[in-house]
Amino acid sequence: MLSSKSNSLTEALQEANKLFSGVSQAREAALDAQFLVLASNLGKEKANELHSEMTVFDSPAFAEDLLTFMGLNRLEEEENNSDDEGITGGFLPTNAWHKLGAEAERYFRRSPSFHYMLGSFKSDPPVPRQRIERQKKKGGTEEKRAMPAQLKKMEESHQEATEKEVERILGLLQTYFTDDPNTPISFFDFVIDPNSFARTVENIFHVSFIIRDGFARIKLDQDKLPVIEPSGEEEGRENDQSAQVRNQVVISLSHQDWKDIVETFEITEPMIPPPGISQENES
Repeated sequence: MLSSKSNSLTEALQEANKLFSGVSQAREAALDAQFLVLASNLGKEKANELHSEMTVFDSPAFAEDLLTFMGLNRLEEEENNSDDEGITGGFLPTNAWHKLGAEAERYFRRSPSFHYMLGSFKSDPPVPRQRIERQKKKGGTEEKRAMPAQLKKMEESHQEATEKEVERILGLLQTYFTDDPNTPISFFDFVIDPNSFARTVENIFHVSFIIRDGFARIKLDQDKLPVIEPSGEEEGRENDQSAQVRNQVVISLSHQDWKDIVETFEITEPMIPPPGISQENES
């Protein structure tokens, strides 16, 4: 049954398929499954033997056939020479290797000829496209010219308001420092507004301009907390000259951080009142 020339296993499977059509009990189905396992094992062994026979390669027989094809004449071999000397001494025809190469060439695929997928390359320059001139629209030019002027005016007014607010905050800082120059001003106490998170962000924004221009500086106290103090005029000029030495940082302040700072530092009143309140107090 395991022989490659025998069809007994195939005939047994066909007979089992005919018998399975009449199966009506569980025991008969179990016997059919048992036979299927046995048949699969036999088929596996048969396939292994077939595979092993196909992979056997007899190198001496192949060499003998190759020499015979190349025209080796063993009758002309001299008795005094060894086998190697006889083969290399000229008992093969002079065209033996050419004959082998011509025969082997028939079994190798030739490389396809080279060709362009999109055609051959043309060195001619591309044809220039005709330029279509579009007519300019005459209507609405006056309105478009008026828009940039309005935007520029709004930008200038906003810039002037920012400069005034920066000057006002600098004046408050200098006033607090003049009243008590020995007590450092906490940066959080100075910029935090306990009544408004938005005002706190605006205060930090405006104080950054004061630090950038060198009119004030921030340093750490003994508790590693930031304090702010104004710089003198001469010191501010020196800071302007050495502006490249300054460090720029980004502060991340969330709404929850603002609440935590207000509770931790027990801030009840803002040191930088809103512009309207400060102007009323001054008047």
